[in-house]
Amino acid sequence: MHISFYFNTVDFLALKFSRSHKAFAVRYILVALACAALPGLASAQIEDYTFGAPPPVKLMSKGEASQLATKHDVKDRTKLALELMSIRLTKAEEFSTKGEFQEMYNELGAFHALMDNTLDFLYDSSRGRDKNLDTFKRFEMTLRAFAPRLGVIRRELPTEYDPYVRNLIKYLRDARSRAVEPLFGDMVVPNRRT
Repeated sequence: MHISFYFNTVDFLALKFSRSHKAFAVRYILVALACAALPGLASAQIEDYTFGAPPPVKLMSKGEASQLATKHDVKDRTKLALELMSIRLTKAEEFSTKGEFQEMYNELGAFHALMDNTLDFLYDSSRGRDKNLDTFKRFEMTLRAFAPRLGVIRRELPTEYDPYVRNLIKYLRDARSRAVEPLFGDMVVPNRRT
């Protein structure tokens, strides 16, 4: 019925207007139909975003921040940050098995904050230096070990918590690739003359 109405309207306009006006009228009708369909599409998109629980706050505790602030050596600070990340992930696994998903969600938010902070610290401390490349490698290898653990957590989650954990796994993958980038920098190693 809607399609026949569209064609009848176009035929009516074809009889009433000249050729140049016909093209304008057809465009006008198509735009009007598209505008009429937009509210339905926009509400469907909003429902997709409101389906899951809101993401947790990416915030590490004051104790963790003070522990990290006391470490000035890059390797020691990275080791400590990785230990703290592992502790947070272990707590998230425990909360997930107990069914306490909100607490698990908060632990994953702190894990995310530690990961961001450590990666930013590594980049800030390595500007113009190549001696921190081993630290980037250690960070990447440990993040690689965290990925399957996050996958196990994600399998047992209710659907409202899934979007953030799925995005956290993607972000972890991106953080791993960012940690590997300095290892393959664009610096050219000069050939030694023999």
